[in-house]
Amino acid sequence: MTDVIDGTELGPVGQEIVFENDRVRVWHIRLEPGERQPLHRHDHPYLVVAIEGAKNVVQTIDGTRIDADEPTGGVVYRDPGAVHMLTNVGDTTYLARLVELK
Repeated sequence: MTDVIDGTELGPVGQEIVFENDRVRVWHIRLEPGERQPLHRHDHPYLVVAIEGAKNVVQTIDGTRIDADEPTGGVVYRDPGAVHMLTNVGDTTYLARLVELK
């Protein structure tokens, strides 16, 4: 079943699930410069581990724009619920693992 909000179909959190069990789900995320992760929602708290950092922008469904520079090796924690998209606005490839805590 695909999630739809305000007539907009939501995409997956990442490109591929690389590990999952009853406690965590780990996503692979890779964005080339200018590439965007589609509008999606996080239903669980999560950590993002930047394997190769980049200059990113988060844009929420209500239009709020948040600069999200993610340095290589950086880790951030986020609470669930936000509907947003992520765009690599830098000139380097962004590579990360997103760990959802079920």
